[in-house]
Amino acid sequence: MRLSDWEARLSGYVTRVAAEGLSYGRHDCALFAAGAIEAVTGADPAADFRGRYKTARGGIRHMRACGFADHIDFARKQFSEIPAAHVMPGDLAVVGQTDGPDALGVVQGAMIYVLTETMIGLVPLAQARSFLGVR
Repeated sequence: MRLSDWEARLSGYVTRVAAEGLSYGRHDCALFAAGAIEAVTGADPAADFRGRYKTARGGIRHMRACGFADHIDFARKQFSEIPAAHVMPGDLAVVGQTDGPDALGVVQGAMIYVLTETMIGLVPLAQARSFLGVR
């Protein structure tokens, strides 16, 4: 359930981490999305994963040890898929990558916040393969 002040909390979170780049186990796409979920709901779904790995391969290995195929599978088991017409800021987007596995992003409105190597960037909603409702 979303907190009453989720919009201000989400905005503050994105502002705080906007200049942080990729750091597996500390600030990667899955943990960026989890931080946004915590801002919106008050609960961190990835608390057990933070600081437990230092590489992409290590993150996948940790997810598999916990019974999930990967970070996308973990997110899909926590949140229901929703149609694009019902997406709102704070929901998650599964974003297709041309040079690697899918990533998790956070819906901003007409765009999606995504983590890049050096900062938070924006991509259009059309780049999402699917959406997960954080409700």
